[in-house]
Amino acid sequence: MRPEDLELLTTPGTVAVSGDLVLVSLATPDFATNTYRGGLHRVHPDGSTTPWTHGDRDHAQRISPDGTQVAFLRVSGKTKPQLYVMPTAGGEPRKLTDLPLGAGAPVWSPDSTRIAFVARIPEEGRYGTGDDGPEAEAPRRITRLDYRVDDVGFLLDRRPRLHVTDLSGEVTEVTDGSFDVADPAWLSPEELVFAAPRDFGAAETLVSDLYTVPASGGPASVLVRSRGEVSMPFVAEGFVHWLGTEFTGIDAVARNTGLWRAPLDGSGGPERLTDEESVDVERLSGPPVVVGPDVLVAVRNRGAVELRRIPLSGGGTGEVLAGESAVVKSFASDGSTVVAVVSTPDNAGEVEFVGTGTRTSFSKVPARRVVELTGSASDGYPVHGWLVLPDGDGPHPVVLAVHGGPFMYHSWGFFDEAQVYATAGYAVVLPNPRGSAGYGQAHGQAVVAKFGTVDVDDVLSLLDVALERPDCDAGRVGVMGGSYGGFMASWLSAHHGERFRAAWSERAVNAWDSFSGSSDIGYYFPDAYCGPDPEAQRAMSPLTYAEKITIPFAVVHSEQDWRCPLEQAQRMFVALRRRGVEAEMLIFPGEGHELTRSGQPRHRRQRFAAVLEWWGRYL
Repeated sequence: MRPEDLELLTTPGTVAVSGDLVLVSLATPDFATNTYRGGLHRVHPDGSTTPWTHGDRDHAQRISPDGTQVAFLRVSGKTKPQLYVMPTAGGEPRKLTDLPLGAGAPVWSPDSTRIAFVARIPEEGRYGTGDDGPEAEAPRRITRLDYRVDDVGFLLDRRPRLHVTDLSGEVTEVTDGSFDVADPAWLSPEELVFAAPRDFGAAETLVSDLYTVPASGGPASVLVRSRGEVSMPFVAEGFVHWLGTEFTGIDAVARNTGLWRAPLDGSGGPERLTDEESVDVERLSGPPVVVGPDVLVAVRNRGAVELRRIPLSGGGTGEVLAGESAVVKSFASDGSTVVAVVSTPDNAGEVEFVGTGTRTSFSKVPARRVVELTGSASDGYPVHGWLVLPDGDGPHPVVLAVHGGPFMYHSWGFFDEAQVYATAGYAVVLPNPRGSAGYGQAHGQAVVAKFGTVDVDDVLSLLDVALERPDCDAGRVGVMGGSYGGFMASWLSAHHGERFRAAWSERAVNAWDSFSGSSDIGYYFPDAYCGPDPEAQRAMSPLTYAEKITIPFAVVHSEQDWRCPLEQAQRMFVALRRRGVEAEMLIFPGEGHELTRSGQPRHRRQRFAAVLEWWGRYL
């Protein structure tokens, strides 16, 4: 895969099924428009496909319970997503919303007559609702710490509200914007359940609860007080179920997500149905799906994301239906039909009819071989990851690429970055050190108050496993990473710089002291991971050791990154340049923290070109 092959990478997204109708959304980067394009496609039981909609970008499709209508979001050009509906028998889509900031994913009522969704509603005169540009808007008065978030922006002047629309486009605002709402579901044709911050967000909190509200609007009331964070509620067998974590205060980091329930009649409190240590549900793969007495969820497991069937009553780790040595990206079910979008090391996503062997691929770029690596750290702890190899016998120059999070993971799924680098001739090492997700909660918690210790040991130990191979050149090694991976690239350059020819540190955390005030999560994240002691945070900041960095160093950042703000890059760049280090800074305009995954297609291509030029220069 080459940088220009991004346009060949058509990726399946959400999937919906009703009877023999299976609809999948597709997205393809388009350099000409600098957007992502793709409509809905129908996938037939034999694996063949036909286009079903023809919008610029159609996604988040949901089929009504009676099987007669499909609701979905449509993006036209660079506009905001709006809600559309069309008959499953065919016909033209009808637009139901025209909201200034767009609509959220549709949720059908049980009687198929209405659709619930969440949408941010701006204050009058802001975000394009006035005649003047944003520079003419009134000042923002901010009295809370949770006032902005990356890839959205300021929050308090465009809070999300719960809406319900009928099929004629008559929209009702169910909540008034005085508190945040998320993840609506229908309790009955007349009542909705949703997630919201504890006490309706009266004060900053990471804890959320489940609330109910009449579908026609009115006061909301607490349904379940959780033990941490809640999301994706659904109702089954007299219980409300949800995905959630358990914690107190700000200790929310590196917590496994589990399946929970509580009786609808209020006769009992929250009950966790899955093991806290060993079962970690991947919410990015979509909400749970009820199948008879069981529920389907995606579970993170050693770099795989497995589709598992778990009893609604709880117990066990569940039966694996799909995703062994692969990543389930989305899934849906109707009757005995289970459909999943599955990514493998050599394919960005196939639609799989689970249990039948039928798979449909929408694009396939040439992929280099992926090898699983295992070994032990210096303390005997097992290490795990992958090596993506170029063609030929080598020895190849090596790039150590550390993932972000840290409570995320490299996976068995297709990784475009590693494939681009391997195609260019680099062997790419992908470690999942302590701190990563999918190896048990204790594995994720192992770096709390210990950044730069056991995680470093694991990363370097897996690198050593790779360098023992004759096809990897131990004399030509570079290190790179983004977010926490950028932190690690900075840290390794300072403490183990003799092992690397150069570094590429992207959207990094370099200094916790300023991060605490500049990041959207800075008011809790450094204290949760490093502890509240300023000296401890300073000791875990790569910038503290900048004088030890001597290797060529690329500082790469997005201008609108509010997760790891630009000042983190600027401080490291200035510290290095003032000391005479061969440092460069590359800044991408208009991008946030997610550039490498969902940034503008041209910027993604330009970034790949810059990465390859950098490693070509030094490796």
